[in-house]
Amino acid sequence: MHDKMVEYEIIEAKEIKFGRNNFIEVARKKAISDEGENEFISISRGYYLDDGTRKWKASIALPKEKEKREEIAELIKNL
Repeated sequence: MHDKMVEYEIIEAKEIKFGRNNFIEVARKKAISDEGENEFISISRGYYLDDGTRKWKASIALPKEKEKREEIAELIKNL
């Protein structure tokens, strides 16, 4: 059985710090595999260690279709 390798390229990323040592990163990424490329938006939550190293807790990928991202943004704004 052959495992498929996927590489992730960060195209652009922005970070929002909150709490004592937490952050949310919103990034445009590209997944690259033998089957091709797929661009998506990821929202990741993480925290900083004492030495400034970032550690990740959770991540979600959003669809690349602009209208779906706008619909999700509206839901968040109206909560």
